[in-house]
Amino acid sequence: MKYGIIIDASAAQAIVELAVEAEAALWDGVFISDALAIETKTVPAFPWFDPWVVLAAIAMRTERVRLGTFITAVPRRRPWKLARETATLDHLSHGRLILAVGLGAAADDGGFYKVGEAMELKVRAERLDEGLAIIDGLWSGKPFSYSGQHFRVEEMTMLPPPVQSPRIPVWVVGVWPKEKSMRRALRWDGVIPQTYTPKPDDIRAIRKLAEEQHPLKTSFDIVVGGTSSGGKRKRTVDKVRPLAEAGATWWIEHTWADPRDPEEKQMSKIRARIKQGPPRLD
Repeated sequence: MKYGIIIDASAAQAIVELAVEAEAALWDGVFISDALAIETKTVPAFPWFDPWVVLAAIAMRTERVRLGTFITAVPRRRPWKLARETATLDHLSHGRLILAVGLGAAADDGGFYKVGEAMELKVRAERLDEGLAIIDGLWSGKPFSYSGQHFRVEEMTMLPPPVQSPRIPVWVVGVWPKEKSMRRALRWDGVIPQTYTPKPDDIRAIRKLAEEQHPLKTSFDIVVGGTSSGGKRKRTVDKVRPLAEAGATWWIEHTWADPRDPEEKQMSKIRARIKQGPPRLD
């Protein structure tokens, strides 16, 4: 199993510095949110930063750790622009990018409902499928055309292709056990179960399904996570081990900062968890 950590803070430079510390603490991945303006009745407005700009800065300050968003809502993006951004970041990081995608939190993200983006679930699902097909096609570095219900690309060659081959790994949020949602994830390189706290039996079933249906018969990531207690190793291991043994390949640690806290308190809390290190089983 590999271990990533989500880092969000109210200062862009702070996110970069914390990512550098995460690499030093031997985390395997650093992920940041991709949001425009999320504000709910229980969660006040929080300072969000463009993920690709921040990840580019992290890429230039790190050497080993995998990088990515958690998660990118493809339905509100122009896929050709996202293809260019991700390919560029893959070059800056020397092939360390992971693209985690989903339908988006349309009811909470002002990047949907405040700017006229599609809200209907069916339409967002269609735009996700079409968007991923376009991104993958443009990543090939070969002439590519596409004609769909929502997007159209006249023959285009986007160079250079990403560093990683056959492509940048794509993780897709999948609703388990909904067949259609899982089929979408199985077309790509990994699944993030939407429940996000699946039981070991769920992981075993997803692993079996991937072994039977993944078209390339290559490695397929199952991404789980939550909040572990880095200071209490046995409790942490007891929480993570059953998922790893069932077939999960990544644990993503949550370190959500309270936007009502001053920046110093946010930083202190996140830094403390980073320095405790990932909840490794060995």
